Amino acid sequence: MKQETDHLQAEERHAQALAVASEAGHILLENGAEISRVEETMERIASHYGVDSKSFFVLSNGIFTTSSFNKYANVEFIPFKGTQLDKVVAVNQLSRDIVAGKYTLEQAHVRLQEIRTMRPHPHWEQVLASALGSAGFCIVFGGGMLDCAASFVCGALLWIFVLYVTAPHMSKIVGNIVGGFFVTALCIVFHRIGFGHSLPNMIIGAIIPLIPGVPFVNGVRDVANEDYIAGATRLLDAMLVFFCIAAGVALAFLCDGLVFGQMIRLKGMTVDPFTYEMVVQIIASFIGTAAFAVLFGVPRKYYVLCGVSGVLGWILYMILARYAGFTPPAATVFATMLVVLSARWFSVLDRCPAIVFLLCGIFPLVPGAGVFWTSYYVVSNQLRLALGSGFMAVKVTIAIVLGIILISELPNRFFSSALNFRRR
Repeated sequence: MKQETDHLQAEERHAQALAVASEAGHILLENGAEISRVEETMERIASHYGVDSKSFFVLSNGIFTTSSFNKYANVEFIPFKGTQLDKVVAVNQLSRDIVAGKYTLEQAHVRLQEIRTMRPHPHWEQVLASALGSAGFCIVFGGGMLDCAASFVCGALLWIFVLYVTAPHMSKIVGNIVGGFFVTALCIVFHRIGFGHSLPNMIIGAIIPLIPGVPFVNGVRDVANEDYIAGATRLLDAMLVFFCIAAGVALAFLCDGLVFGQMIRLKGMTVDPFTYEMVVQIIASFIGTAAFAVLFGVPRKYYVLCGVSGVLGWILYMILARYAGFTPPAATVFATMLVVLSARWFSVLDRCPAIVFLLCGIFPLVPGAGVFWTSYYVVSNQLRLALGSGFMAVKVTIAIVLGIILISELPNRFFSSALNFRRR
């Protein structure tokens, strides 16, 4: 009788451990963590509580949990709800504390419920971050101060629109098309009333908050970790969002042309002499990158490091492109490698997931300008220029993928050894 009771208790504890590990994976997956992070965390928790770490199978939107010990099975569909990286950081820290023996199963379950109910950054902070990010990237891509001011206002209005209209009431596809249309139309209005000199730079800066950084970066990292199904799914999702944004931009230009009788004629990128200066570019890239840390729900103590990660990559890109004669794709490869290196270094330094710094730091290199110009050239029937702009955007995207994969292959012990050497 006692043996049977002990076996039942062991089965119950086994099931509780699997449930806790699955709950941790659920929180990570729905808040922007990459597949390898989810698997590693779940295996770490399960192994500590004496459960076979091979009980889990993780996809981009689901977790399968099984066990032959007590015939336990659980399948969860986990749609991506939005990025809140402070939850990813909290679960990562909890898993380490569990291994250190600081939590019982019951305490771990309670802590996971607390993490699940963590509130995102307040709306006013997100709106301000969207405004600052749009203004910063408007300067990064060559806009002047008046263009920057227009992008600031458009970025703020865009995020209010996202928070209260597209996010709660529209699907991802429709929401991104409408969002791209809305922010482009706002910039066109500013241009029509004479507020701002470069409409392209205003729009490029203002649409940056819509760029799908999470699925793009995680898709690349999943491919690097040989998880091809999840990687391909996330990259396809990112490409779909890019297409939807481009469709919204094109639709806004078509509507403007119908209202005023002819479409606005743009003559290519312009660069403001003042904002082109290296110091201004560094400040703008820092502000823009740190602002995206807010939108991605990064804990406030990491805002500065996120900004530094973006600045390092952008400085190297400018040096290589301006003074060393590198083509944009070639400069992007090396700049991306530096961003990934800094992200992994900060990750070891602060015992924090690298995705926190990589996701924000990569944004100055994302070809947002390519999305805009390809859309504009297509809708204005300049197909040769559209092909050229689109092909360049594809090459820069491939360069980012290559840079991420190359540095992601470096073993973790390389960074741990460097940190130990620094401490000595």
